[in-house]
Amino acid sequence: MRLAITTGEPAGIGPEVALQAAVDSRTPCDLMGDAELLAETARMLNIAWPLPAHVHVVNEPLAVASRAGVLDPRNSPCVLRQLDRAVEGWRSGRYSALVTAPIHKGVINDAGIPFTGHTEFLAKATGVSSVVMMLLGGGMRVALLTTHLPLSAVPAAVTRERLDTALDIIHNDLITRFGIAVPRIAVIGLNPHAGEGGHLGREEVDTIAPAVAAARERGILATGPWSADTIFVARNALGVDAILAMYHDQGLTTLKYASFGRGVNVTLGLPLIRTSVDHGTALDRAGKSQADVGSMKEALNLAKEMAARVAASQAATAAAQEPSSRA
Repeated sequence: MRLAITTGEPAGIGPEVALQAAVDSRTPCDLMGDAELLAETARMLNIAWPLPAHVHVVNEPLAVASRAGVLDPRNSPCVLRQLDRAVEGWRSGRYSALVTAPIHKGVINDAGIPFTGHTEFLAKATGVSSVVMMLLGGGMRVALLTTHLPLSAVPAAVTRERLDTALDIIHNDLITRFGIAVPRIAVIGLNPHAGEGGHLGREEVDTIAPAVAAARERGILATGPWSADTIFVARNALGVDAILAMYHDQGLTTLKYASFGRGVNVTLGLPLIRTSVDHGTALDRAGKSQADVGSMKEALNLAKEMAARVAASQAATAAAQEPSSRA
């Protein structure tokens, strides 16, 4: 097993948390980023350079020297090349999983590169039309039907097709990558009190409840629509394997309150395993040895667990398909 670890935005805490997590993990990995910046970061963190044998640096030189906390659009292509090289390595069979440090969407767009996030970038790079963002933390798994949309655009995006696809992806990945034999998925409504039977909005009646019913007919143990202000009560949230929220802050506000700094972001539906941190670039903390590496370590550990589970399943399937050698 070998992991690809990207270092993300060079002016943020990505190089620090990626480097520290890679060294501490003792897992064979390729650390992707500017070698000079990583050497400087190692000195700041009192990490011996050259790095331990299990960490290989894949040098992706910056266009200009990076200053901690100061964004520079000229370095954005380097950030995206790290992702391209990770995907290439996965295709060649070198990497079992990808762990990504945080990036800054704004500076990438400032560089004239259309970019909405890791999730969408990796979906396009691997030829996948539909993926689901899910965060883990505080004993919860929270998936998002929509991600980085203005709130005004969310109702139109809550469609039957999107719900059907998301529920299928979540169900499949909970089985294949998390080892949950019969996943239980709670679906949140869009409106307050899940629409109050149509009095506070029709999305639950017309779209969400029918999607839940259809999922159950397909063998998916889905329930809902639940009211967002009650599903996160412990007895409800801890009684299911995943919660599907309709929009970003509806799902992630509670989860991040319960686990910020230890949460993990996972992209479901990709052919490759990808995990990441639950936080951003933290420009104000970069270069000061103040970065909390906890989330990055959790992301790396989860990537290892998922990769091992998938490998074991593939090995078992291959063994079952081999003809018996006995006469």
